[in-house]
Amino acid sequence: MLKGKKILLGVTGSIAAYKAAFLVRLLIKAGADVQVIMTEAAKGFITPLTLATLSRHPVLTSFTNSETGSWNNHVELGLWADAIIIAPATAKTISGFATGYSDDLLTAVYLSARCPVFIAPAMDLDMYRHPSTKNNIDTLAGYGNIFINPGFGELASGLIGDGRLAEPEVILTTLEKHFSVKSTALGKRVLITAGPTVEPLDPVRFISNRSSGKMGYALARAFAYAGAQVTLISGPVDLTIADINLHIIQVETAEQMLTAVQHYFEGSDLIIFAAAVADYTPRYVASQKIKKSMPEMELELKKTADIAGTMGKIKKDHQLVIGFALETENEKENAADKLARKNFDYIVLNSLNDSGAGFAHDTNKISVIDKKLNIQEFSLKSKKEVADDILEIILKKWSES
Repeated sequence: MLKGKKILLGVTGSIAAYKAAFLVRLLIKAGADVQVIMTEAAKGFITPLTLATLSRHPVLTSFTNSETGSWNNHVELGLWADAIIIAPATAKTISGFATGYSDDLLTAVYLSARCPVFIAPAMDLDMYRHPSTKNNIDTLAGYGNIFINPGFGELASGLIGDGRLAEPEVILTTLEKHFSVKSTALGKRVLITAGPTVEPLDPVRFISNRSSGKMGYALARAFAYAGAQVTLISGPVDLTIADINLHIIQVETAEQMLTAVQHYFEGSDLIIFAAAVADYTPRYVASQKIKKSMPEMELELKKTADIAGTMGKIKKDHQLVIGFALETENEKENAADKLARKNFDYIVLNSLNDSGAGFAHDTNKISVIDKKLNIQEFSLKSKKEVADDILEIILKKWSES
């Protein structure tokens, strides 16, 4: 899976840096082209000569080469790589990535990268457990970076716990799995809706809901990283995402979302309706701000278009459609009914009765129901992990067809 892949390995200042030599050997044996970037601190634990010999490329440690006067172009390096691995990743480097504080070549390359980034932390137990480290890791995971969890065992301090750099074989397997998944999704066209819609009352007020868009954006990131060409139609959210395989269309109202979906639907292999579309919109929209002049105000509403139901009627046999159902009672019965009515292939059920699920959370707990009413239930996970679970279901379906 790694033959011919361009892998950039970032090595930072941890006692575990010696494991980078073993990782480079494994990557080379797997057929990868490996370029190593070291921080200054890393040079105190393993020499650049060792990693240069094993990788068959000069190791880069700074923006310029003082001997030749040449410039190590961080933008070109970031665009060159098919994947970046940071192993070991110290608390300092993770903090720099999370905040965008670019004081070395490695961080500048990371900020320029458009490929998947795998981060393998290595630090002492208390550093790993510290809230600032956890916040930085959560931030980077939210950006779509892939964390390879540290191992449990004796640490350099003598403490026992999490913080050991994952073994090189584990890192290699994680990378191979990523590229094996990517081959299945490569060339597939995926359409995803995300976030709320806003239905205006007047120039300053609107009707909406509590959807944050996090689930839809996590799905867009997962499928884009897997190699699919993703079109994300997004309502107003406070989220950002960037990927070479991703095209984002911003909309506000249910009507605008319907128009955008209709434009891209026919050319899509997979459609995921993750947006929380408003069920009703004001019948009349005031052209000027409504004044607070009356003790009461009646608001007349009309139904919005049923986007998922409308598109379900014209779905072709080769297309897969996934819908979402957020329920508060009779969850599975209501989800199964919606699955049939809207001609979905799968429906993702989450319940507001489950702590940590639903709108605004960074986590979700789902059940996935297919047309034959088979149910796969998943535990509470981060929305990134939930997106990966849904991705795996679709990749399996594609591989069988």
